[in-house]
Order: sequence, then C-alpha cells, then structure tokens
Amino acid sequence: MNNENSNNNNIRSGSQTGYTGNYRKQTTRSKNYSYNNKYNSRQTKPGNGKYQDRQSRPPFKGPVKNMGKSPVRRGRRPSSKLKIIPLGGLEQIGMNITAFEYEDSIVVVDCGLSFPEDDMLGIDLVIPDVSYLKENISKVKGFVITHGHEDHIGALPYILKDVNVPIYSTKLTLGLISNKLKEHNLTRSTKMKEVKHGQVINLGDFSIEFIKTNHSIQDASALAIYSPVGIVVHTGDFKVDYTPVFGDAIDLQRFAEIGRKGVLALMCDSTNAERPGFTMSERTVGKVFDNLFNEYKTSRIIIATFASNVDRVQQIIDTAYRFGRKVAVEGRSMVNIIATASELGYLRIPDQTLIDIDQVKNYPDEQVVLITTGSQGESMAALSRMAASIHKKITIKPNDTIIFSSNPIPGNEKAVSKVINELSMKGAKVIFQDAHVSGHACQEEIKLIYSLVKPKYAVPVHGEYRHLTAQAHVAEGLGIPKENIYILSSGNVLEMDAQSAEVTGSVHTGAILVDGLGVGDVGNIVLRDRQHLAEDGIMIVVMTLERHSNVVLAGPDIVSRGFVYVRESEDLMDHAREVVENALDSCLDRNITDWGKIKTVVKDALSDYLWKRTKRSPMILPIIMEA
Repeated sequence: MNNENSNNNNIRSGSQTGYTGNYRKQTTRSKNYSYNNKYNSRQTKPGNGKYQDRQSRPPFKGPVKNMGKSPVRRGRRPSSKLKIIPLGGLEQIGMNITAFEYEDSIVVVDCGLSFPEDDMLGIDLVIPDVSYLKENISKVKGFVITHGHEDHIGALPYILKDVNVPIYSTKLTLGLISNKLKEHNLTRSTKMKEVKHGQVINLGDFSIEFIKTNHSIQDASALAIYSPVGIVVHTGDFKVDYTPVFGDAIDLQRFAEIGRKGVLALMCDSTNAERPGFTMSERTVGKVFDNLFNEYKTSRIIIATFASNVDRVQQIIDTAYRFGRKVAVEGRSMVNIIATASELGYLRIPDQTLIDIDQVKNYPDEQVVLITTGSQGESMAALSRMAASIHKKITIKPNDTIIFSSNPIPGNEKAVSKVINELSMKGAKVIFQDAHVSGHACQEEIKLIYSLVKPKYAVPVHGEYRHLTAQAHVAEGLGIPKENIYILSSGNVLEMDAQSAEVTGSVHTGAILVDGLGVGDVGNIVLRDRQHLAEDGIMIVVMTLERHSNVVLAGPDIVSRGFVYVRESEDLMDHAREVVENALDSCLDRNITDWGKIKTVVKDALSDYLWKRTKRSPMILPIIMEA
C-alpha cells in the first residue's frame, strides 16, 4: 500500500499535517494566530518523506493525482488577496455553492439545488447561475463536495454540462453523485476522485484538507482550505455527535490543531444558530423507535423519513430486526440511496430482513415495517400517494401506525399537515413528535468550533438572513470584533489577507429554473404568465379577416378557460362578444389595417369591460386568422 501511494503527492494524511510550511509566518497577529514554526521546520527536514498516504486506493477513477503546483514558494510574499464568492446558499435554505479564488485558481465548494417556492408554478428544481464560473472556466480546478445532500450536490448534473471539472469528495458522497450522473449520461465524461478524511488535495494555488464531521448523512466533511494568504475553515453542514450510529465522532482534535496554526476565516453552518444548547445525538432516535415498536406491537408500522438519512434508516432496520419484523422500502430516492449505501458498506442489513414492496401483502401487519419517502408532504412522494388513496401497492388501514421521523422544512408545514389529516381520516395513528433529531449544530456546538479554530474573521454561511445574524451574535459574544464578522449576500466578493478583509464588489448570480427537460428556458416573464393564468384564467378571442379589405368573415368567437364557466355565464359572454365587435368596427371606421394594432384595441376594450363587470383581469389572447 505504501509503495502504491508513495507517488501520490497530492493527497497527504492529515495526521502528518504537512501544509503550513508553505505559508509565510504571520507577524502582525497575536500568538493565537501565528503558525507553528517548530511544525514548519519539522516538515522541511531532510528525510521526512514525501507525505506518504497510507490510505487504500479510492474506487472512483483511481487515486487523486497532483492537480497543481505547491501553493506558495517558500519565502515568497503573497501578492494577491483571497476572494471568497458565494454563488448561492445565503439568505436561503439550499443551493449552496461557494467559489474560492486566488489569482489563476478557483476551487468550488459544493454545488446544490433548492426546491421551488409556492409562486414558481410548474418548476421542478432551482439551480444556481454559474455565469462567473463559465467566464473563468480556465481557472476552475474542481468541485469539492462536503456531503451528499441535494442542497450540496443536486445541481452538479446541470452545472457539469458547462463547467466540466473533476469532483473531489468522500466515498458515499461520490456514490450518490455517481447515481445522479448516470441519470444524465455524464458518468464517462466526469472525473470523480475519492478523498478520505485526513487527506489533502492540491488544486492550483489551494490545498484542501478533509476533516471528519457528523451530520444527518454519513461521510460528511469540513474543509481546511490552505491558501497563500492563510487558512479558511469551511464546516459544511455539521453537528457534534459523540455517539454516532456509524463511524467516528467529529474530529475536534484536528480542528484544534488547525486553530493553533492560525486560521484566517471560519465559514460555519448557521442553520440552527438560533437554537440554544446542543443538538441531540442520532442514537437517541433509536431508543424512541424501540419504545414505539414495543407500544404498537400489533400494528403495521410505516415510517417516513429523509431518504439520505442513512443512519436513521439503519436504526429502523436494527429495531425491526430485534422485533422480528420484515422491512420494505418505498420511494425511488429511498430505494436508490439504500442500495448505494449498502453496496458501499455504510448500511448493514441482516439477512432475510429486507423484502420487496410487492411481498408486504403476504405478511401479517405485526410483522411488517415500511420505510417510505414523503416526510415533507411532497405531492408525488410515496406517503402522500398512500394518504390520497392513489398508491398502487399500499393501502392505509385503520390499524396502521405512521411515524414522521423528520421535522417539516420551513415552507412545507401546510403540505405535511394535509398528509397527516388525510392519514388520520383513514383511521391511522399518526406520530410526529420525538422521532427526529436535527443534523445541524446548535449554539453551544457553534461556540465549540469557534473556540477551537480561533478565526480572525467570521463568515456565517448556510441559512436565511436571520440564521446568519444569529451566528454573528454568537461569534461576537465569543470576542470576535464586529468589524471582523461578514454577513454576505450571494454574489458578494469578499477579499481578504492576513491584514484586512472587505467586500470589494459583486458578481452576477441568480436562480435558473428547471422545468422538465428545460433548463433556464423558463424565466420571470413565463412565471408571471403562469401566475396570471392561475389567478385569473384566460379568454381567447378568435376572428377571421379578409387580408386586404379587413372585412370580418367569421367571428369573433370567445373561448374561456379558468375565468368563468361559460354555460352559466352566457349573458357575460354575449356582452363580451358585442364589445369585441364594436372594437373591430371602430378599427375599420378609422381605417386601421395593422393587425397588431387591431389586436391591441380588441384586448384593451375587452379587458376594460371584464374589469368593470367582474373586477377580474383574465389574460386575453386575440387571434386573427386570414382568409
């Protein structure tokens, strides 16, 4: 193994911590921020080795190879500043993507999507506008992904078509990304490189170390981004869980080691920054499941949770096995993630425990557990279809016990409440309390990371404005000067070095809407039309004119959709037809022959009449046919 990796100079074990020797000692900061000179000299002694990586070969297209030069030549004073450019993910939940730029190198951290808001009618997904990356494509060295949630990886299949650079992440994260790329036929054209926790990759002028953290999905990472001007720590989404279901606890020791070297900036998860205290361990949910399974021994149990929460799924399977129940899985995303996680060794399923959804009917209720999607009330998710009695294979029965092992994401409360009501109407017992813990750090965990890292600058990330502000207050309470705390908006350019930091401008950002196979072809004008149609309906006026004389040969005929029910509004439609005829006559009397002008006159006249009569303004679409 050592021979295999001795030439693998771009991945270096974090336990060897071999990067600060390349960075200029900071003389303008307190001892808390100075780099460890003893550490630096140790790394440069002859015979200290080539930072050998003792990890096994990654399965995704081989081990990472050197992608760039050493970040900074020894003794060279950095002449430029580091730019931190959030292209999404601020002042909102989701669509996380941040660019780090130094001279001719750009590294992109995460590439997520967000889900449409209520007024985005017909939109499936929202992805970030990466025009800045397209314009600087020669500088972009790669995507570095912290973990496998949709708000961090979901936009990759769309963005890679324009910004096709290598992807670096941990094993499970790459497995989930690989599934998404297969759906878009991008697997062959995309390079994916597996990185283990504690390893470091070189990308242009940057070196990036992956640090073990805990989250509601396994293989989550924080990043130590070594730049020529200093170290930036990006926590990704995280919590401090001392008793995780799978794997090790968060590597607090490594955070402390990096903090002793001197950290320029900390970009910390803000999602739960308003909540005091600590986030409960994921293991506590397992105890809740034990109690619920014991209480509802005679019921068929259906549990709705996030598909990506592999630890939660593991605890459900373990509890079901202990109680002698078979487990069936429903929901495409749930099936895909469980298959990937079990294949890669992140999910342990006892033999003969998992059954196909078609076999559920062959077992008595007290021997079955169903794990399903739909915990957020999504209209087409499996649980929602069961609640609406339109699921082909599962019918809700009065004796069923349904457990919501999640909290509603802000904005989804009404949809979740609707599903709960529908399930309750069918006689099912619905449990939606105490069966979930968050995957994000609360205030005391955020304080812990700040205390270990001791950053000069604080840059709250991941959350709405109120979440970012809450973390800013936490940082200020820990002694970070207010002027060193930066609450950014998407597109801001924050330039910093060891002496100063300031927002120097902005780049173009925005949201690109995905509707079916169309990416970006639906914009504000189309959405406004959809909103208009949804609110007021449409009236189509069809008339046939002779081309040269403009004599009306047929019509006008009026078709209404979504405005009024024609059979019950014949008087209104007759008067509307008269208004159109009068408008046409006035155009002929004034010798108006331009069809565009005729359409405008007809539209204005009909719109005025309908508003006076109904106080509504439907979309009016005049159509002139030539004969």
